[in-house]
Formats: sequence, structure tokens, C-alpha cells
Amino acid sequence: MTPHLRAAARPDVAAATAGRLLRHAARDLPETSGPGRDTPRYTVDWAGPVGADLPDERAVEAACGLMQVHGRATGGPLPLAVDYASVVAGVLAAQGATALRVARARGLDLREVRTSVAQGALLAVGQYLAAETARDNSGPPEPGSPAASTAGPDAPRTGGLATLETSDDARVEVETLDPLAWREFWARLGVAPALAGRGWLPFQQRFATAVCPLPDELRRAARRRPLAELRAAAHHTGVSLLTVGSDPAPAVRPAAWCLTPGPAPFPRARAHPDIAVPGPRPAVPPSGPVLPLTGLRVVESTRRVQGPLAGHVLRMLGAEVVRIEPPGGDPMRWLPPLAGGCSARFSALNAGKPVVEADLTTAPGRDTVRALTAEADVFLHNWAPGKAAWLGLDASDLLPGHPALVYAWASGFGDAFGDRPPPLGTDYLAQVHSGLAAAVRPADQPPAPSLMTLTDVLGGLVCAQGVLAALAAREATGRGSRVDSSLVSAAALVPRPAHRPRWTALDRPLRTVDGHLYLGPEARACPEAVLRVVDGAGPTAAEDLAARFARRTTEEWTARLAEAGLTATPVLTDLTALARDPAFRAAVTPPDPSTGHARPYAPWEFA
Repeated sequence: MTPHLRAAARPDVAAATAGRLLRHAARDLPETSGPGRDTPRYTVDWAGPVGADLPDERAVEAACGLMQVHGRATGGPLPLAVDYASVVAGVLAAQGATALRVARARGLDLREVRTSVAQGALLAVGQYLAAETARDNSGPPEPGSPAASTAGPDAPRTGGLATLETSDDARVEVETLDPLAWREFWARLGVAPALAGRGWLPFQQRFATAVCPLPDELRRAARRRPLAELRAAAHHTGVSLLTVGSDPAPAVRPAAWCLTPGPAPFPRARAHPDIAVPGPRPAVPPSGPVLPLTGLRVVESTRRVQGPLAGHVLRMLGAEVVRIEPPGGDPMRWLPPLAGGCSARFSALNAGKPVVEADLTTAPGRDTVRALTAEADVFLHNWAPGKAAWLGLDASDLLPGHPALVYAWASGFGDAFGDRPPPLGTDYLAQVHSGLAAAVRPADQPPAPSLMTLTDVLGGLVCAQGVLAALAAREATGRGSRVDSSLVSAAALVPRPAHRPRWTALDRPLRTVDGHLYLGPEARACPEAVLRVVDGAGPTAAEDLAARFARRTTEEWTARLAEAGLTATPVLTDLTALARDPAFRAAVTPPDPSTGHARPYAPWEFA
């Protein structure tokens, strides 16, 4: 007898995340009524415009490529042990709702917004999708791609995490952006410079590829030394090192962002009568689609993922986003693979942003920043701690002369380390410090960060939401502000259990004749029902059931499970298929002449 099947659950984690962020944003709004204060209508569901049956978080991760990217480093597709895509969707929903507040206060007739967990997942894999679909331009195959799986015997090894183990069984994550510091760190562990050099490129490229195939000799060198020696080597060379714990609870629980009002309100007029300081921009009647931030200008000085993604979000919401880059351009523009002469990964976050080159180490370069921000609504950067003050471009430098400005800093750790110098503010160290490195893996796997840039993506989204909250407060109060957010404040949004979950074989992708299949929630909870589908007799141990799926194709098993009233989702293992799949036609745009790679459409629908 077929068990009773419940209807697909609502994306409760997404809804809870959106509610939490909107309540946080509302604290900065005055207790008044009007178009800037009433509650905007937002909807978040599982699939959105994706034409597939996606009943839960794991189905979304399977269909949209998260399992493929997260699992690259460990040999095959693997779910995240947290509801990451749902949290991303919750932030998107909060962004849409807050952007509606800004739009309505500026006279735009927008009343509701929709997004989905699937659209959140696609945004999260956007850089990897860009790289895959620009494959014919340059560079070796992406790890985990079909092209990589058919590479010849001389191709470099494509798997591996960056986490190191010590002789006293500690697990550590190291970070440096300096190749000389990297070489010296390994020299102190007895590794020859040439061998250490072989590990530098995969170590740096792990941010882009989600794998870190370090030479085995480096791993063995770490395993011969106790934790104290690795810490000493890191201290003497300026390499950041954190131990990877097994507790998934956040070490700190900071607010998603901190908004500090500017020094004084400004008049509602476009220009201050005495000092000609720009005021808030009214909405410009758009010639194209109506978007909430139409007519607003953002200036960003950002690198890597977190900061550029925040600007990318604001641009998708209608703002003009101007990038400040060093003379000659951001070096990340030439990270392979290229699409139309530009890095596909860079383009995924920065296409459509006009560029102004300025050397911030010079007075004329800093004057360029001041001139640009004087006519901007938002200034956004993710500089290292202390750099803004050293340049004379901190909030305390810019806000007094431009009280309309929203000044946003996206950092790695915020004030999580107090008066102590923080480690390098990069994704994987943030995963470690926040407990996310333990939370993303089940109990039978050693804790380690996902090499998918989880906190970079979530940190960029949270920064953008903080900016939107500040813009909404500005429309209501007539005051600019400073907005501080961080990778660890974003990571703290991800709910996780007190203990890491224990999975059976049915909680993992099942290998079929031609790919992988992920069982729906009812099938995972009811092995007896799965046993009947796989022809019925014998033991019901999860491992035995999983092994039987290797006898048929993914399509055959999907059909047989559907006949029994059970859902299952084919696991996407080729990101290029997203640009060809009719089910994703309304969610992913295929490569076009302007970008040269596929990309997700903007993850909101406004009406």
C-alpha cells in the first residue's frame, strides 16, 4: 500500500529569513504611516519560473547545480547539510520587499514582488555557470564537468579540499593572498620552494573552481607536524590559520548588518541651498521595465565576490553602478576562462557597470573617489580593515559633506575579533569561524568548509539588503547612514541543528546507469516504499536500496517512482545544461554577444 503523501511543504526557512531581515530593517524606520512604512507584499516559493517539480531544498540543490559545485572537492554531487538555497531566497525576498518600500516612497507604482528558492540557487552558482558556458574560450575544463571527467591520464588531479590535518589530529584552514608568504609558510614545514609553488595556483584558484588539488606532499608535510608548529609557521609568515571545529553553532551571532545614521538630516530638495549637497534622487520615469532603484547611482570600489555581488544586486534592481578600478583595470578581469576578452567569472558579477580608473594611493585618485561619491546615492567598498581611514575615505570623512550618502562597508569579520587583528576576511575562514564549515557536512564527514563560496555570495546579498534598508530609512527620515555587514554576519543567518545530522545512503545522490538521482522527502523517509519500487524483496537497509539504483537509468527510475507517488529529482552534473534545458528557459539566459556566457535572470518579478 502506498503511504499517504503530504503536499509539498512551503519554503519555511526562506520565509523565516525574510521575516527576520524585514523586522531588522523596520527598526530604522520611523513610527509613521505612508508608502514607505506599510508592509510590501512578497511571495517566495520553491520553483518560481523553473518548470520542474521541486518540493524541497534538496530538490532545488539537485536541479540547479548546488550539489554539483559543492561536491566537486569530494568526488561527486553532494547536498549541503543546511538549507542554504532557502536562506539565499529569504534574503532575496527581503531585498525585493525593501526595494518596494524605496520605490513607492519615490513615486513608483510597484506593489508586490515574487522570488523563489530555485532563483536563489541559480544566483549562487552564477559564476560557475558563467565559467562553464564560456568553456570554448580558454582554460582547462572546470572540475566536475563532463569535459574534466573525460580528460586524459596526464591531466591534473581535480579533487580535494584545502583543509589540512596535523599530527595531533587537528584540522586547520590556512589563508594568504601572498605567494611569498605561502612559500615561506611551507618552507618552515620543511617543503622545498618548488614543491610549495606547485600548490599555489590550485590554492588560489579554489575560489573560482571549488576544488583544491594540492600536491599530496604538502598534505603529508602538514600531517608530520603538530598544530603548534603550524600556528608558529603561520604567525611568522603572516598566513592566517584557524582550526576547524566540529560544533556547527555560530561562534558569534551578530546582526545581519548595523546601520548608523549620518551626522544630520538633509532637506528634501534635490540640492542643499547652502552647500549644494545632492539630496535623494526622485525616480526617473523609465523607458524600459519599471525597477525599484531606477534613477539611483551606486559607486563601488570592490574586489573578488562579496562586494561586486552586492553592486550586481543593486544594478539588477535598477541602480546605475559605477566601478572604481586601479589603473589598467581589476586583475580579476583576466582570470580564465575568458568570454569576449573578459573573465567570465568577473563578467558574471560586473557586466554592465561603467568603470572609472583611479589610483587610490595618490591624492588625485582619492579626489576622483570623492568627486564620484559627491553625486552618488551609495558608496560601497569591501576594503581591508583600516584602509578606508588610511585613505581618508571613511564614512566619517565623506558623510559630513554629503549627508544624503549611504556608505556601506562589506567586511570579512566585522568586529567579531574585538581589539585583536582579524584573520584575512575571506570566505573559507568565515565558514570556519562561524561554524558553517561543520554545519555544511553530515556527521560521518570531517568538518571542512565548502569550496563553493557560500559566505561570499550570502555576504554580498546581506550587504545589498543593508544598503536597501538604509535607502528606505533615508526616504523616510531624510538622513544618510553608514551600513556595516560581514561574511560572518551573513553566515549567522543560516539555521543549523545543535548537532551535525547523520545521513543514510538515501540522503545522498543515488548513482544510476547514466547519472545521479536524488529522492524526494517522502521516499527518503519511507525506505519500505522505495523497496517496492526497486522490485521488492530483500533487505531494506539504505545501502542495499541505494545500490539497486545502479541497474536503471535516471529517467526510468524517475518514472517508476512517480508511478508510486514518490518524487525524485535528477541531479544536474553539467552546468551547461541549464542554458539548454526548456525547464530553465525563464530562469537562465543562454550565452549572448554582450557577455559570452549564460547567466541567471534577475531573481525577482515586480508588479
